[in-house]
Amino acid sequence: MASLAAIRWADALHAAIARNASDIHFVPGCAPAMRVDGRLLTIASDAADAGETAELAAHFLGEEMLESLSRDGDASASLFVPGAGPMRVHAFRAGGGVHLAIRLLGRSIPSFDSLSLPRAVEDLTLRMRGLLIFSGPTGSGKSSSMAAAIDLINRTLEKRVVTIEDPVEFRHAARRSSICQREIGRDTPGFESALMGALRSDPDVLAIGEMRTPETIRVALTAAETGHLVLASLHTGDAPQAVDRIVDAVAGSNSASVRAQLGQALTGVVCQRLVPRLHGGGRRPVVEIMVANDAVRNLIREGKTHHLRNAIATGRPAGMQTFESHARELVARGEIDARSVRDLDLGSSGRGDQRTEAS
Repeated sequence: MASLAAIRWADALHAAIARNASDIHFVPGCAPAMRVDGRLLTIASDAADAGETAELAAHFLGEEMLESLSRDGDASASLFVPGAGPMRVHAFRAGGGVHLAIRLLGRSIPSFDSLSLPRAVEDLTLRMRGLLIFSGPTGSGKSSSMAAAIDLINRTLEKRVVTIEDPVEFRHAARRSSICQREIGRDTPGFESALMGALRSDPDVLAIGEMRTPETIRVALTAAETGHLVLASLHTGDAPQAVDRIVDAVAGSNSASVRAQLGQALTGVVCQRLVPRLHGGGRRPVVEIMVANDAVRNLIREGKTHHLRNAIATGRPAGMQTFESHARELVARGEIDARSVRDLDLGSSGRGDQRTEAS
């Protein structure tokens, strides 16, 4: 691809890498934009026209996904750009043109220390059993935290780890563990069939990129009940909401049995939001941790999820913490601004006003 569209893509990618951006957006009639620390910044460039965005989509997607874009109006693909790393491209039609949202994925495997995650998250991971949920809004770092958990297991234990992702974001090289990473669309048609197949492949650990459907949740609960460690992500605002989401998704007329199953299978919930660091730039997570001790399990079984917030607040000896308590600690240590605390109750993903940034 040697054209104005290629030049515009190269300029946008260079600017995004320089600013450690998480996403790049191409919209017909607008200058390209990138997301940096939650803010959408315009890249200093001329507006891309509809022909250029369509050309970029054709270059990224390939013939099969282009047919999907034409037929369904949406298509996604994974690619690897030398010097930039893996990316996820989502193309969609709007206003008669093609829009592109490109997620720049992890170029290296993060650790719990590099992510500034509390020690309790490591402890929950190394229990090696049950359902461990990573939750939070879109863009809150759930995938990075799950990758750090997989890396911890890979570095320290002899286990078989099977991941099911859409797409694969962090590529793990086998160290002490055996790692099998399956991508939706490339290796398997969907989460449910991939999960059923994974259970027949002698796994110790199952990592599910997202629990999207009731059937995926049911299989994950069964796997956790039968002695596997199941790592899974879920879009919820806090830890108690994760419990409600699972029960509401699969209960039907059997809510009591689902609550009992979840109470037995759950190991913990790690819910996080990203807030700006006070010094040095970038963002760090504010983390809520719910550990499934006897008190939490009883509340889940009895359907008293409205009491889980108090159980978390009083469960510090077990490694629990609320968003509010963790935020206060970070403010006291001078890591974040006190204004960040107020954002935690808003369900915001940290996205602010669009500003202009020179490339």
